[in-house]
Amino acid sequence: MVACKITNLKNFMSHLLIGESFDSFWLSEASITTGNTFTIDGTLHPEFFSEEAREVLERCHRTHSLWKEIKPFCYSVIRGKQTPLQFQFIFRLSYEKMHQALADSGISIDPDQVNGLFLNVQYSGGQMLCTTGVSVGVFTLDKSLERLWDQMVLRFLDEHEIDYEDGC
Repeated sequence: MVACKITNLKNFMSHLLIGESFDSFWLSEASITTGNTFTIDGTLHPEFFSEEAREVLERCHRTHSLWKEIKPFCYSVIRGKQTPLQFQFIFRLSYEKMHQALADSGISIDPDQVNGLFLNVQYSGGQMLCTTGVSVGVFTLDKSLERLWDQMVLRFLDEHEIDYEDGC
């Protein structure tokens, strides 16, 4: 697990809410506290969609909304004259990208045993933290998947020129 303190909030918020940097992540959960608390469960309900749309979701193994689909709602709650008291977004790497990362790394874990690779973005008290997490459906002492995900997230932050302090 890696925990990073974001050192340039304005730049990070631009990437998060205006730019496309986070758009391909699946949204697992969102919570924004202003005068009220707004929560979003990013889990998709297949029965809501047309048969054609369900087939596309199934083919892509997609179970959650993309951040780019939910971002406008979150932006409308966050923007304004007052800064939110707090917010938290729990992102997860898409099924396809997770499978590709495992294949590229050579890590010997069955991809179907990986419940998710998560990035937790949390703002509170004027500070922004990004924390990685891995959920695996079997017990293992092997931490190579966690190390891989930590490296991927740090590389993501670096490639998008998001300033942070590592190891907070």
